[in-house]
Order: sequence, then structure tokens, then C-alpha cells
Amino acid sequence: MEKTDVSKSQNAENVLDHFNLFRQPQYLEMFERKKCEFENPAPANEVEKIREWTKSWDYREKNFAREAISINPSKACQPLGAIFAAVGFEGTLPFVHGSQGCVAYFRSHFSRHFKEPSSCVSSSMTEDAAVFGGLNNMIDGLANSFSLYKPKMIAVSTTCMAEVIGDDLNAFIKNARDKGSIPQDFDVPFAHTPSFVGSHVTGYDNMMKGILSYFWDGKAGTIPPVERKPVERINIIGGFDPYTVGNMRELKRILNLMSVNYLIVSDNSDVWDTPTDGTFRMYDGGTKLSDITEALHSKATISIQGFCTEKTLPYIAEKGQQTIAFHCPIGVRATDELLMEISKLSGKPIPEELEKERGRLVDAIADSTAHIHGKRFALFGDPDMALGLTGFLLELGAEPVHVLCTNGGKEWEEKAKALLASSPFGKNGNVYAGKDLWHMRSLLFTEPVDFLIGNTYAKYLERDTGTPLIRIGFPLFDRHHHHRYPIWGYQGGLNVLVWILDKIFDEMDKNTIVPAKSDYSYDIIR
Repeated sequence: MEKTDVSKSQNAENVLDHFNLFRQPQYLEMFERKKCEFENPAPANEVEKIREWTKSWDYREKNFAREAISINPSKACQPLGAIFAAVGFEGTLPFVHGSQGCVAYFRSHFSRHFKEPSSCVSSSMTEDAAVFGGLNNMIDGLANSFSLYKPKMIAVSTTCMAEVIGDDLNAFIKNARDKGSIPQDFDVPFAHTPSFVGSHVTGYDNMMKGILSYFWDGKAGTIPPVERKPVERINIIGGFDPYTVGNMRELKRILNLMSVNYLIVSDNSDVWDTPTDGTFRMYDGGTKLSDITEALHSKATISIQGFCTEKTLPYIAEKGQQTIAFHCPIGVRATDELLMEISKLSGKPIPEELEKERGRLVDAIADSTAHIHGKRFALFGDPDMALGLTGFLLELGAEPVHVLCTNGGKEWEEKAKALLASSPFGKNGNVYAGKDLWHMRSLLFTEPVDFLIGNTYAKYLERDTGTPLIRIGFPLFDRHHHHRYPIWGYQGGLNVLVWILDKIFDEMDKNTIVPAKSDYSYDIIR
């Protein structure tokens, strides 16, 4: 292969970023030559003709009629959610029974979103394990994990490979104990999390239920089940939350202001926000292992994201607790409902400080309503976040036109439709359960909107359709530190309001940028 000379474009004193490096003449020539020699592309006019057709209603109908393929779905697989749930417990090492490549993906996904190291190990299953089973991988993997990383608990989940061949985690872990890989009394809860079923929110749910049932139902037979003795305390489960660092801390602040006796079940706000002070913390914070058992005795459990706990909440209810599910409380009304339910359960009044915060959010909305009122939005995300954002947009007087949720089912669809029907601003809205981002592309071309809300992957929709993107969701790879800001509660609603307004004003500035031609008014004031 011909060697490209880059000495003229960069040197030790002038190292170019790849964005600029690949725009140099020698690279442009190389790319063009390789396209002609190796890609055998269709004629440019034919490509453009087809591209234009894919923007049409005719193509949209064919796009929405497809059944056998998914194109860019907005979801991840179960083990990702299982890892998220596991790291919220004190000293817990997530252990995925599967290949190294899967776990590398999970770790990088979290590390790129939270900008923090994400600890997780695998049983390193390869071709031989796929044929003969992964028992030996489990025995050796648990032994290495226990001795090298010294966790207080190892939480095991599975990938496609282990599930397809039918590996039995309960039996495998028991064999590992008998072989001496881990002590007999060492805690190893587990959950089967097949990647080809559900999504990351399903995996979160399965692991959460797996951990609770392990501790409550007798630690896999090693000790008798725990007898429930009710106490005046409320459990809080946050769900799969990309803003967990900001949200969990905001939620604790609210609960402390109300003097509520509470217990956070799976608190991963610290492990993905460790300080740089010379000490590496593989495990930081998290719900204490002793508190997992204590959680059984609480009078009630609140799930902040109900679709993340569809199996966990019924299991908790079977134990005698009252259970309540919310759907990502963003904005005034959703936060009102959360606080009133907490007050009702705990008997604690809502303090004046929170009432003032509510008034400040209402004031901020009133200050900016002229800029948001009537704006048309498309949005996508996980089931609970999609509902939370839709409710807040309606509250702002915006119009959610396209609400899409790849991992949403019939129940989610019914809730989303009812939410749109509850407001005059939702009369033109439609919901799309189980659809992917290629469906969203058709929607944006055939029924354009003013703004799109979604995760980092929506940047390609922004480039393709010209719809300005407001980044809210998971993952956010190309923006830093958004996860440190809450989106729940009145303060969280204010943050979301500011993000929306900033994009609106950015677009206004783009449209009034030419002196004496498009800046007809005093453009410095909004």
C-alpha cells in the first residue's frame, strides 16, 4: 500500500487533531482513490435519487411496515442494566458470565458516559465453553475475582452465549463454592439476563430482584429466609438512571429536608463520581450490604422509574410492603405527586424550602414561556424518561409531536397516549412503541418538528434531517458532566428547562447572525 506523507501537515511541534488531519490534501486524495478502487460505489446521481426518496411518505410507509429487522434501536442489552444495579451496592463487583468482548462494551459504555472507570469482570467464555459449558470459567473466574479484587459481594449476570447453551448460574455458583473458589458464606447473588430479550432496563430489574431475593429468601439456601418486621421507613429505588450522580444526591437532599426515614436501594452516585485525590477507589459508596436485608422491613418501596422495576415491585409487594411507581419526576406536577406521596407515607410535612423551590420553577417557566410555547418536539428515550420528558414539555406549553421508545411496550404506549390526551398541547402528538431511530428519521422528514430530544446517537439524525438536538438521555458520549446535574425534582426541572432554552436561543442566534441583514432587532436581548 502506498505510504502517505504527512510530514508537511504535522510534526512534533504541530500535532493536528484528526478532524483537521484528515482534511489535508493527501488524505482527501487517498480517500477518493480508495473509494474508486475498493468500494465500487453506485453513481452519485443514483445515490442522491434514492436518498431523496427515503425522505418521502412513500418510503415512510414501507419503513414502518418492516418487521424482520431493527435499524439503530435506542436500547442496550440486559447485562448493561444488571451491572448498573450491581454497582449501587457496597463493595460489589459485577461479574458477567460470558465473553470478554461483551464486558468490554459494557465498561466502555459507562466509562464514556460518566467519565469514570467502570469495574466489571467476565468469565471469559470462548468457543470451548460454548460447546462444553462455562462451569470451569465460572469456577476460575470467581476465584480470581475474589482473590484479586477483594470485593464484599460479587453479582453475577449472563450474556447471550451463556443463555443459549443453558448454563445454570445457581448450580455453577454452588459448584464454585464446593471447589473452594469462594468461601461458603460469601455473597454471590445472580440474575439470568439474556441479551436477546428485553433491554438494559429489563436487566436492571432482573438484577435488582435477584439481589433482594438472595438476601430476603435465605441466601440461596445457606440460611433461613428473613422474617419481616415492619418499621417506619421508606425504600427508594432509582432505576436505570443516566443522571444518577445528580439525581440521587438531589433526592437525598429532598428526603433529608423532609426528615424522612429512608433507605436508598442501589445507590451508585459515588462510584461514578470518585474524587481525584491520589486514592483509587474501585468501590465507593453504595447501599450497605446489611441494609439490603433491612430493606425488607420497610413499610413501603417507591420506584422512581416504574418500568425499571416491573418484576421487582411485585416481588416486594408479595412480602407485605406497599409499593408505588413513578415515571421519572421532571417538572412541577410530577415532583408535586412524588413529594405528596412521600409526605403521605412518612407523615412528614413538605417544608417551606421545597415550596419556595417549586415557586421558583413556576416563575422560571413563566419567564420563558413565550419562547417555548407552541414549539414542536420529537423525543426518544427509555420508557420512564420518555414519559417524564413528555409530561414536562406539556407543562411548558410545548407540543410533543413524536414520542418514540424502542424498549416500550403496550403498557408504555397506553400511558404515553393518556398523557398526551390530558393536555391540549398533546392533541397532535403520536407515540411509537418498539420503533427505532430509522423510524424516527422518517418521522422527522415527513412531519418536521422544531427540536429533537435524545441521546448522543441522535446527532446523526440532527445532521441528516437538520433538526436541532437537545441532548438528554443515555448515553451522552459527546458532552461532558451532564450526569452531575439532577433532572428530578424542582431543581432538576429547572436544569431541563435551561437546556431546552439554551438550544432554542442558539437556533435563534443562528438565524440572526448576519449584520444588517438578519439582525433586525436588538439581538443581544432575549
